[in-house]
Amino acid sequence: MTDFAQRLDGVRIAFDSAPGERPVLLVHGFASTAVDTWAGSGWVRAFGEAGRTAITPDLRGHGRSDKPHRVADYAPRQLAADLVAVLDTLELDQVDVIGYSMGSRVVAALAQLAPERVRRLVLGGAGPIELFATWNLDEVRRFVLSGEPPTDPAIVAVLGSAIAAGADRQALLACVQGVAGCTLDVPAGIPQLFVAGGADQIPAGVAALAAGRGAQYLELPGRTHLNALASREFKQAALEFLD
Repeated sequence: MTDFAQRLDGVRIAFDSAPGERPVLLVHGFASTAVDTWAGSGWVRAFGEAGRTAITPDLRGHGRSDKPHRVADYAPRQLAADLVAVLDTLELDQVDVIGYSMGSRVVAALAQLAPERVRRLVLGGAGPIELFATWNLDEVRRFVLSGEPPTDPAIVAVLGSAIAAGADRQALLACVQGVAGCTLDVPAGIPQLFVAGGADQIPAGVAALAAGRGAQYLELPGRTHLNALASREFKQAALEFLD
């Protein structure tokens, strides 16, 4: 069942909450939605079978949530505060949290903003180098707004399908600019599990990052950024770590 959390600035954040106990907040990545990321790849079902509540919000600018156009509206702290609003709406003091791709950076920002709300943290498909920070933002702007092909094929790969599917172009552009350079810093004391596909270049350096923090790390052999979420091994490792 879809519900909405509302921020003081009026922005509404859509979320679904599947029945169960021991709630887990699952946060999708850029140019995706909660349904595509978590329901479509079997995560909601896996948590349901384990008797756990899956809370799946659409980040602002995505899916059924509101789509403001200012860059400041997509600062990591704003995205994290949206998640706090979801937890407040559900009257939850603390949850386990899983993020994937850009969602991992958002949940890291949540842990910085409200560490008392995060019990354990799974960070998937993200590493020390933030993808948007490697892009030429002028090229991104021209591609998003006028379709001018960029020199970086990654820009087309990430943004092209979202634009073709009718995503809000101004919101996508604002999100790229707002999130660019966002870190994966997490306060000490929150247990962390990092997960990445062995064939995924986006989280390059994540194994060393995890080792430096004394955190757990799981590599999924042969998995890419797009199909890592479908891995049964990923789901099982997350469930075991959170339990």
